[in-house]
Amino acid sequence: MRRTLILFFLMSLSFPIMAQKVHSYLEIYDLPTRTHKVVKEFPFLVEAPNWTPDGKWLVMNKGGKLWKMAADGSTDLIEIPSGDITQCNNDHLITTDGKWIGLSSNDPSNKGGYSSFVYIMPFEGGQPRRITDEGPSYLHGISPDGKMAAYCAFRGPEQERDVWAMPLKGGKEIRLTDAPGLDDGPEYSPDGKYIWFNSSRTGRMQVWRMKANGKRQTQMTFDQDVNSWFPHVSPDGKNVVYIVYHAEDVAPDSHLANLNVQLRMIPAAGGEPEVLVDLFGGQGSLNVNSWSPDSRCFAYMSYRLTD
Repeated sequence: MRRTLILFFLMSLSFPIMAQKVHSYLEIYDLPTRTHKVVKEFPFLVEAPNWTPDGKWLVMNKGGKLWKMAADGSTDLIEIPSGDITQCNNDHLITTDGKWIGLSSNDPSNKGGYSSFVYIMPFEGGQPRRITDEGPSYLHGISPDGKMAAYCAFRGPEQERDVWAMPLKGGKEIRLTDAPGLDDGPEYSPDGKYIWFNSSRTGRMQVWRMKANGKRQTQMTFDQDVNSWFPHVSPDGKNVVYIVYHAEDVAPDSHLANLNVQLRMIPAAGGEPEVLVDLFGGQGSLNVNSWSPDSRCFAYMSYRLTD
């Protein structure tokens, strides 16, 4: 953690945050043709697109709120009202039936500063219902049957960062990983049998897979020149796309914004990674699952900095 904070401080010296303006580009990658295109440009920060199961909308976060937009870019951003929960971050997703949005946000009743908690609300908006009692909790997965949430949580006196799960209706949370280092980005496979996640337990951040109950934790990527984050499984269960940071740019447990990164893909059964896109981005580009329901495309954000 100290190394991450030092790195962030050094980067802030080179890129003064308050002096920068971010332009965001919503891009769609077409898997059969291996091509990508910009479908919308925003003169402000927009993060983490989710594709709705009916294929009509992309859901993103901006300014602490959630917004939807036609998947082809033909509409402007449309706010999804979320009551008094207005500090949403880029960890959000849609249930497979399209009826609910799971999200991560600070609670306005939290007087200790900012901490992320997991919430659920109707897709059309409403007052979100808080799921997790403790924070930080960052939602990344909801089981296909809509019953379980998987998230990265910081727990205990040492703030150990592991994958946890709990019923969406509420109840006791279950710890699924306990390896040294950071375990993050848990996402259910379309059949609900597995959870994909990323872990720094072997030194570099790598993509891993385990049974939904936490058993049989298996490393799926082995690159030594990059740190691999946020694996997202296509709806047909065949491919996994993820974002990688060059090893010289970040510590293994860090995923910063405004860096040269890559999007890569592996077969869900395992295999050699394929580089799909080189882009300027990082945090906010591919935090959550953004595959189209037909598994032909996925959405992501790239960025440009201006004075």
